[in-house]
Amino acid sequence: MKKLFGLLWALALLLLIAACGADESGSEGEDSVEPAEETGGDAEQAAGEGGGEGDLEIFSWWTGAGEEDGLNALIERFEEEHPDISVENAAVAGGAGTNAKAVLATRMQGNDPPSTFQVHGGEELNQSWVAADKMEPLNDFYEEEDLMDKFPEELIDLVSHEGNIYSVPVNIHRGNVIFYNMSVLEEHGLEPPTTFDEFFEVAEELEAAGVTPLALGDKESWTATQIFENVLLGTLGAEDYQALWNGDISFDNERAAQAADTFGQMLEYVNDDHASRNWQDAAQLVAEGEAAMINMGDWAKGYFVNDLDLGVNEDFGYLPFPETDGNFMVITDTFGLPKGVENPDDVKKFLSVLASVEGQDDFNTLKGSIPARVDADTSKYDEYGTDTIEDFQESNLTPSLAHGSAASEGYLTKANQAVNIFVTQGDTERLLESLETARVEED
Repeated sequence: MKKLFGLLWALALLLLIAACGADESGSEGEDSVEPAEETGGDAEQAAGEGGGEGDLEIFSWWTGAGEEDGLNALIERFEEEHPDISVENAAVAGGAGTNAKAVLATRMQGNDPPSTFQVHGGEELNQSWVAADKMEPLNDFYEEEDLMDKFPEELIDLVSHEGNIYSVPVNIHRGNVIFYNMSVLEEHGLEPPTTFDEFFEVAEELEAAGVTPLALGDKESWTATQIFENVLLGTLGAEDYQALWNGDISFDNERAAQAADTFGQMLEYVNDDHASRNWQDAAQLVAEGEAAMINMGDWAKGYFVNDLDLGVNEDFGYLPFPETDGNFMVITDTFGLPKGVENPDDVKKFLSVLASVEGQDDFNTLKGSIPARVDADTSKYDEYGTDTIEDFQESNLTPSLAHGSAASEGYLTKANQAVNIFVTQGDTERLLESLETARVEED
């Protein structure tokens, strides 16, 4: 009897230890991979089996405020129109999309694609998935849905490869925006800068007054790269900026060096603790008046309005990054049709809703972006939204390096590394040499 009791006690102890270990391994960190709550599908599919026949698995990294609301609104519209199709919201949180992209890569390489997935238009789509023969062309879908004149030609080019169209844009973000605290500039009698010379004049006066001129949070690598790409755009102009990524212009030219020097000079006016802050923390400095300006995509507008309850053109203003007026740095989220899914017709039904005026307005009014379509209902958007829609339709559209449109994922990784070394060391020659070498290696 004593032996039996001892065995039972040992078994109970082992079960208790196993349970504790499971709790610890499941704890969440800042960048943990956490699937969002499902709206359909079963537990086995949620564990990574993928969407089966009759299930529509929508894969993204939209789990934050605004973007999650927008995605849910899009799914709700789809479910109203197609109540017979169950939907699984397979969003993966953390890492500003880094975690989701890692999960997606594993699944795609294992021939286990989600029904459809979020991907940036441009090289992230074309180099990662189209070149790997993982996507179905959507030319017939575009014709059937009468979409060829609903998106700007330059945008369709971003989601096309060798004459075929591979995804549908749901939104547009603008990367070349300066947001500024209106009270701070007014208090010091300053106008928001439109040129590099004006920027440095304003920065000098702000710094002398004890205000950080430009907020930066580069705890994540892409934020500094975003500033640099906008300096490149302002220095080279839209045509030659694109020529950098087409290979017609190299980084070992005088204007690229000039852009790097301007970038380095701008970094002299950022907050000292930039390396420990993410972009929201940096935006908080502007909201609180500790910093005057920030260069961020217009998701920052959603953050200011939705999270911090600030008013557009009341508490914060906006204008194009210095020297880039008339140009629009495009970041677009898109969805396509992976090869090998069991429910391609259901995916096309979702893409149809996503591409519609109603679907795009449902999504973008909540996310803070603007619709990719040129025939949106502008009455549904605030002053920032209507201004951005107008600029989108009238400006030169240029692809963002920092957000995967201008160059491949492999090149972007190397570019981020080179830029972040430059932020700490300020070596212009090394920056340009690293960027050019990485491009030659990619070719």
